[in-house]
Amino acid sequence: MTVRPQPYRRELPLGREPHHSRQRIEALEHAMESLLPIPGTNKRVGLDTLLSLVPGVGTTVGAGLGAYLVWEGRTLGMSKWQIARMGKNIGLDWLLGLIPVVGAIPDYFFKSNTRNLRIIKKHLDTHHPAARTVDVAAAGKDR
Repeated sequence: MTVRPQPYRRELPLGREPHHSRQRIEALEHAMESLLPIPGTNKRVGLDTLLSLVPGVGTTVGAGLGAYLVWEGRTLGMSKWQIARMGKNIGLDWLLGLIPVVGAIPDYFFKSNTRNLRIIKKHLDTHHPAARTVDVAAAGKDR
């Protein structure tokens, strides 16, 4: 009898607490921007870039998923200015992705979800310090 290894699954919390929102937002950003490694490189590609390969529809689906980050930010009490900046990032990403054939290339370099995650983390760290987490990769760079 062969035992197959179970795929890694991370349960995402459904609560309204800021630290639950942070976990959901980080998981979505990871899926959208850096889900799969590109073989032979140290670069990663996410669903956002892969969806951009489908003309029009894929880019719109990616923008819709990115809009979830904006919704989470709104429920966290972010200012209208921050929400507008996040919307601008998604809109620019959507417009770049609409370019036929080559739309995935600028989409690979302009990571709107990562930019929006940075905006949300800054808000969380300022207004909800209990939701703060330690970024091990960034902490190692200080040495």
